[in-house]
Amino acid sequence: MEEILHTSYAIDTFYFLVAGILVMWMAAGFAMLEAGLVRAKSTTEILAKNIALYAVASVMYLIIGYYIMYSSEGSIFPSLGFLIGSENTVEDVLAGGDDAPYYSSRSDFFFQLVFAGACMSIISGAVAERMKLWAFLAFAVVMTGFIYPIQGAWSWGGGWLSEIGYSDYAGSGIVHMAGAVGALAGVILLGARKGKYGANGQVNAIPGSNLPLATLGAFILWMGWFGFNGGSELKMSDIDSANNVAQVLVNTNMAAAGGLIAAMIVSRILFGKTDLTMMINGALAGLVSITAEPLAPGGFQSMLIGGVGGVIVVFSILALDKLKLDDPVGAISVHGTAGIWGVLVVPLTNSDASFGAQIVGIVGIFVWVFIASLIVWGIIKAVIGLRISEEEEYEGADISECGMEAYPEFTSSKN
Repeated sequence: MEEILHTSYAIDTFYFLVAGILVMWMAAGFAMLEAGLVRAKSTTEILAKNIALYAVASVMYLIIGYYIMYSSEGSIFPSLGFLIGSENTVEDVLAGGDDAPYYSSRSDFFFQLVFAGACMSIISGAVAERMKLWAFLAFAVVMTGFIYPIQGAWSWGGGWLSEIGYSDYAGSGIVHMAGAVGALAGVILLGARKGKYGANGQVNAIPGSNLPLATLGAFILWMGWFGFNGGSELKMSDIDSANNVAQVLVNTNMAAAGGLIAAMIVSRILFGKTDLTMMINGALAGLVSITAEPLAPGGFQSMLIGGVGGVIVVFSILALDKLKLDDPVGAISVHGTAGIWGVLVVPLTNSDASFGAQIVGIVGIFVWVFIASLIVWGIIKAVIGLRISEEEEYEGADISECGMEAYPEFTSSKN
């Protein structure tokens, strides 16, 4: 019996760590996607944001975020504390019975950390090309250390949302919508890029610099999502868990495929052309849509859920432009609008979930993250400013913020 427990613990810990590595790899996906969808003159700066935010998230989640989310007490207001506690011992595992830990506590911390980084990565693309690097990093400190962990504690940490039955398997609302709402608050205070919106409601497209890079980023994110959703099963050392992981991965893939195809068809109908950026965002919207419940549906149902997300994201991107909310990569629509859809659709396949609890969860997370983010963005704006100057924006954020260009051979004449 002891040998079985040792083996099971080792397998589940290893699986958890590999899943976490896949989610960490999504940081590269976000970086490549965003680098491809911004202009060449702002590429270095967006890359700097993406690699720095992961380091900031790692530090803040270690120091305080993990404790707030998983070790604190309090249904609504989690208690403050520091660091991540002790590791499980052999005695803990052998004496725990049915309540014995089945993976290392350090593997749990690592897996939860990369989710916090993913939440913050959503924001970098939405505020691209005009936000100061250090203003962004200042917000990252608060988002990953406090704002994200507090609402995470409400559900995954055993707080009031879990008590009312809110269901969010891998975080359509907890991770994706939360990141999008933080981005929305920043975009409102930041304003649009110069030249994006003209008179009489005119929307001027600002093409990205490198669509091959954006497509690579989408594939990396698609791959990383198998760790995002699959790892959220938390174990795979028994037959039921292993079958569940396989079902989750199939459903995750089918939702992405459904989202891409739906967005591709809708963009063709609306624009008369097959828009690659809408296809990419459709796939990502499908992935976000299935993340709240990737286990209960079948493959065909998952494809339909993702397909609806793919349709929603196209119209959401167009609607945000009508409202003059400039999101260069479509992050608010992909992670926010599709995230809401993903949370709402859970009761259709999971009989343990209710529409009432799901709606309360959406409203609760939205209100907290939006108000807290708006306050933090506002303080940063008052202290150091959010936006680079108009001249710096024209020259490109690469030079003003990082002092170097991503493509020096090709950007001698500014685009």
